[in-house]
Formats: sequence, C-alpha cells, structure tokens
Amino acid sequence: MNISAIKNIFDSEGIVFLVYTGFLSQTVISAMTSSLEKEAEHGGLGISESTHIYTVFIEMAQNIMNYSRAQWDDSHQPKPEGLIVVGKYTSGSGYYVQAQNVVLREDKEKIEPKLIEIQSMDVDAIKKRYREVRKSGRDVHAKGGGIGFYEIAKRCSYFEYQFKPIDNDKFEFSLTANIAKKKELEN
Repeated sequence: MNISAIKNIFDSEGIVFLVYTGFLSQTVISAMTSSLEKEAEHGGLGISESTHIYTVFIEMAQNIMNYSRAQWDDSHQPKPEGLIVVGKYTSGSGYYVQAQNVVLREDKEKIEPKLIEIQSMDVDAIKKRYREVRKSGRDVHAKGGGIGFYEIAKRCSYFEYQFKPIDNDKFEFSLTANIAKKKELEN
C-alpha cells in the first residue's frame, strides 16, 4: 500500500490507535481486536463507541480478506492483504476506521451499487434493509455477499468510499467509516 497515504493520515487525522498493512487472517484480526479493546479501556471510550468501532473494524477487515487481490499480479486469485487504520479525530468529532485494498472490476460492480444505495438511506431505512436482506438470504454467500456494508452503515454517522483505477481489471478500494461520539450516536 501507499506509505505516503499513511503519513498523510498521521499528519491530518489525529490520534491513531491502530495501523496495519499486510496479510490478514482471522488470527491477525482477533489480535488487533484485542489490541483495540485494550486501547479503548485506557482511552476512556464508552461501551457504545467501542462496540461500533470493533464491529466496523471487523467488517472492514473481513472485506479485505474476502475481496483483496494482488495489485501488480495478473492473477485474479484472492490475496487477503490491505491497509486498515483506526483513530480519533483531533477535532473531537469522533472516530474513524479506514480500509484500503485492491479489488477486481467484477467485485467493484457488486460493491458499488450497494454503497450508493446505502448512502441514499437514513439510519432507519438501513436497519430495515439489513433485516430484510438477512431474512431473505439475498446477497449471502460464503464471503458474506456485501451484507457487512449495511452493518458498517448502521454503526457509523457517515462513510466515504472511492474506487481508483489501477488498470482495466483492478481498482484500489478505499472506505472510511466515521463514528460519532456517544452523545451524537444517541441523537
């Protein structure tokens, strides 16, 4: 991943709790979640805030594991690696979880319509759609089928995403979920 992007995060975003770039596995995700839990205890995060942060972090890490491909390899085989950052804005406006990985065009074409739809919905509509999708079994497969994006959207105040072309078949996918402080979450 891009080291200057990491430097920009440190320079502009505030306090960083966790930065990881590389191979992801269930074991690595579990270890990072434990690390985040310890940081939450020492950092005075409330239960509500920390639960939202953990859930968003886990969903983003799962997306990296399921959809990542090698950036400069012609193979379309999965390569579960990427960049994930968890931090707190210095402005005091809340927390963020950022993820970046390489995806195939076919995955972009599945993911982007969901993200566009979710961004057009309010929280109640997102929760309703999440329940509908879970009950119907639609969008469910061994890799989750993108239902995690609804889970992320339920737990954040807003999210931003970008697909930056690498070549005809691959894109750099970036997703940032912004999580409000407890007081804002209750409103």
